[in-house]
Amino acid sequence: MAGGREIKTKIKSTQNMRKVTRALEMVSASKIRKAQDLMKASRPYARQMRKVIAHIAQASTDFSHPFLIEREKVTRVAFVVVSTDRGLCGGLNSNLFRRLIPAIREWQGKGAEVDVLAIGQKAVQFFRRIRGINLIGSATHLGEKPKIEQLIGVIKVVLDAYSANKLDRVFLAYNDFVNTMTQKPSIEALLPLPLVAAELQATEGDNKSTPNYPVAGLKLEQAHDWDYIYEPDAATVLEYVLGRYIESVVYQGVLENLASEHAARMVAMKAASDNASKVIGELTLSYNKARQAAITQEISEIVGGAAAV
Repeated sequence: MAGGREIKTKIKSTQNMRKVTRALEMVSASKIRKAQDLMKASRPYARQMRKVIAHIAQASTDFSHPFLIEREKVTRVAFVVVSTDRGLCGGLNSNLFRRLIPAIREWQGKGAEVDVLAIGQKAVQFFRRIRGINLIGSATHLGEKPKIEQLIGVIKVVLDAYSANKLDRVFLAYNDFVNTMTQKPSIEALLPLPLVAAELQATEGDNKSTPNYPVAGLKLEQAHDWDYIYEPDAATVLEYVLGRYIESVVYQGVLENLASEHAARMVAMKAASDNASKVIGELTLSYNKARQAAITQEISEIVGGAAAV
């Protein structure tokens, strides 16, 4: 059994650790409401943008925008990965990476090269260590109120590469905020747009059970032969609208991930504080036993000495 002084030192260090975890828990608890408000405020816009773009992808238009063309041969794939800048949020980032790596390996198994654009410091650090993946862009330290301007550079890299036929598929990976206790790693198609329409059709039934899901309630008509009326012309309107669509989806993913980060950190720090309290209780019991054993030994020595005299 460890000595009383050593146990007392462990108790003190564990108490200090519990102070830190409780402080982080309270900070995340105070920030999660603001993050949820930002996320919920942008969901209606992102939802309607998805609906409009999905309809455009199914329409019979005379103008063929590069984003509307689904290429049969896929030689290069890009993943826009949204992670956190800081740790201490449980398995939030690791669960996302664990979900993402098999998808990346699957494309590599098909002979496609994989590019990654990392949003968040943790994604940058992770993909720098992975061989066979090209990290072509990053955006970090977005803060508690991310701005769309901070993401323009990363988004433009993707749009320019796809327009120049350097990319054949683009996916967005982030943590979808379901509730405080549940954050779901998600991988969604960004480009080409026919894939987006197909995903919405496939998940339409699943979204009914999750009303807070970003695309919940979207009902798409089956492939139709009508088209929108564009003013001044289809090329000008689609070039602007499709760019805003990609920005809105990526920005929504960042907000969803931010709310997930605070929720995961709050839960993780609560568990850490509870575990620290449990360890302190066990160490206190061990300290009392050690102190009692030392006192008993001293009394025995005194009695033995007195008997010897």
